[in-house]
Amino acid sequence: MALRHPDGDYAITTMYSVPDDAWYLELDLVAGQRNLVTAIVPDEDPAREPTVCFNPHAGHADVPYEVMRWFMHQVDEEIRTSRAWMRLRPELVEIIHQLRQEHMGVIDDDDFPQVLADVRTTVSEEDLPDVLEAAFGRNPDGTTMYHPQAPQPVDGQGDRA
Repeated sequence: MALRHPDGDYAITTMYSVPDDAWYLELDLVAGQRNLVTAIVPDEDPAREPTVCFNPHAGHADVPYEVMRWFMHQVDEEIRTSRAWMRLRPELVEIIHQLRQEHMGVIDDDDFPQVLADVRTTVSEEDLPDVLEAAFGRNPDGTTMYHPQAPQPVDGQGDRA
């Protein structure tokens, strides 16, 4: 996915590296298709910090301050959204990290009730929504954070085929 700077001379390309468990944001000079800077935002391992790398093969490039601010704002937003769970209390971060590793961040609807029961043995009801959202993208009722279940017809009401 590419996002162009308003001046049109620069663009940010965002991609996910599965082997690295990290988001890569690249600041590119559109003319000449030169990568200038790459930000790496790990989203699975709390021990890995985000980094910024300058392309040693790009040669000297004067990047306007406003462009660099725009790029770093995008990097900051990626850090905020991808790593928000890592700012929770350390014991919750450890539980979430273990759940994400064990279940690869996804849980089947049929498995959710048992996993929920297991999580409830280690997490307070107050912390449960944050843990489930960060580990699986789910609410405590089992619905997904971004795709709630559609309302079901009640007592035979609704569409009839």
